[in-house]
Amino acid sequence: MIKPLVTGATGFIGKQLCSILPAPNILTRNPECVPPELSNATCFHWDPEAGPPHPEAFEGCDAVFHLAGESVADGRWNEAKKARIRTSRILGTRNLVSTLMAQEHRPAVLVCASAVGYYGSRGDETLDEQSSAGSGYLANVCKAWEEEALVAKQSGMRVVLIRIGMVLGRQGGALARMVPLFKLCAGGTLGNGKQWMPWIHVDDLARLFVFAANNESVRGPINGVAPNPVRNREFTQELGRAVKRPAFFPAPAFGLRLGLGEFASVLLASQRVLPKAATSAGFEFRYSTIDSALADSL
Repeated sequence: MIKPLVTGATGFIGKQLCSILPAPNILTRNPECVPPELSNATCFHWDPEAGPPHPEAFEGCDAVFHLAGESVADGRWNEAKKARIRTSRILGTRNLVSTLMAQEHRPAVLVCASAVGYYGSRGDETLDEQSSAGSGYLANVCKAWEEEALVAKQSGMRVVLIRIGMVLGRQGGALARMVPLFKLCAGGTLGNGKQWMPWIHVDDLARLFVFAANNESVRGPINGVAPNPVRNREFTQELGRAVKRPAFFPAPAFGLRLGLGEFASVLLASQRVLPKAATSAGFEFRYSTIDSALADSL
């Protein structure tokens, strides 16, 4: 990789990705507010929903990492929130790809974020990249999101779609919301705790993005999850053990739905997702078990 470009670089995953990339170009709404961690980056302004980015940002770039999108997990879902989630991903990706398609010298690869929400809630069914799409709002968003990215194939670009699970790591991600509750002894299972939770350490996820860009054989969907998914009750027990607090305050399903609206369905969904494409391509996880990931994250 000679020169990468990253969207969504100021987010939790984006900052980790940029930390292992060589002097990336980044597209951001607020170039003047870029955090110190991105001091090695060259910033260009882009509002994903306002239109295509300026072609200048892509000059000399051979790989594009697209992570920009409205956060799914920061509050109750209502119709306005759901519209922002959908528009930021679908229209944003469409605008990005339109500039890529118009380039005379295009990057060789587009690595686009997606989510395990693609599969819907599937109980104990084992899911890999060949599994069918699920149903429901988030599955439909993911399908449309991926379809927009795949348009870039028409110009000869290699396209990789990384379906991301729950991301664990220091100073952000899911643990930023969970750990304070667990430290107050207010943590517990979600619903009955039987649902499968696909997860990944942020370090492994960033490395997987780079691995996908650098390996010609990797294309299409690839699950961005660790090889050992856990049930919610096991995750809860391990997190309580890691912060040395009991975890005995379960959140009943009806309470989650009352407080979080439709977003509760994401927390209660069961997705036993495995990273078959990543492991088959030779990717090696540094954090393959939940206890090792939590130990490093905390």
